[in-house]
Amino acid sequence: MTGSRVEARIRSENETGAGALVGYLPVGYPDLAGSIEAAITLTQHGVDVLELGLPYSDPVMDGPTIQAATTKALENGFRLRHAFEAVREISRASDVPVLCMTYYNPVVAYGVERFAADLAEAGGAGLITPDLVPEEAGEWLAASEANGLDRVFLAAPTSSDLRLVRAAEQSRGFTYVVSTMGITGARTDVDDAARTLVDRLRGVTDRPLAVGLGISTGDQVAEVLTYADGAIVGSRLVSALGEGLEALADASDGLAAGTRRP
Repeated sequence: MTGSRVEARIRSENETGAGALVGYLPVGYPDLAGSIEAAITLTQHGVDVLELGLPYSDPVMDGPTIQAATTKALENGFRLRHAFEAVREISRASDVPVLCMTYYNPVVAYGVERFAADLAEAGGAGLITPDLVPEEAGEWLAASEANGLDRVFLAAPTSSDLRLVRAAEQSRGFTYVVSTMGITGARTDVDDAARTLVDRLRGVTDRPLAVGLGISTGDQVAEVLTYADGAIVGSRLVSALGEGLEALADASDGLAAGTRRP
């Protein structure tokens, strides 16, 4: 298997700056063409890794901002094949690695091996699977390995030491550090639990760690990057997209400024 493009990009950003910015947007919002244009805009305004969310009818982890956007995408007729179309167009326009974030049921329904092959063929870097634990991921681990895809598992403040070890061992690209218990959404501060969790993970892995949930300002990005390798932002960018591409570019620029602070 070739090396992880995501991990290489995150390590590069840590060598040349404070760390990496991972930006999330859902496919199909405000429509398919608009979501592709929005994602390409992020690649031009400081985002180092793209996270494309696949709309799902039961988004248990997503907060109200992202739920509203994904509901709109589903109403517009989003289908799983649109995700591969989006990844293909974005990958042609930019060298920024593209991860998809999806609950696991759609992958199983599509066919795990088929999904992995189609994502790789489109130029995708891998998957973030918030509801899939490593112990139950055998089929996805095999398919991702065969197709050279990253697999990003989540580590939460309530995770046992054993679960942290397994998440870190099986993650490829980075391990997703959940900053606080609950759903996604912008917050005025980032939980201290994130720093503690990163410290615990540093004891079991030397691979990149990226913190998500609740980050919404450049100051928070800079704070997170004092102890983590990447900062993941979603709701802030989705909210900005609701105001148009110019607002999205401005928001991305402001967040990316946090990666350039000493």
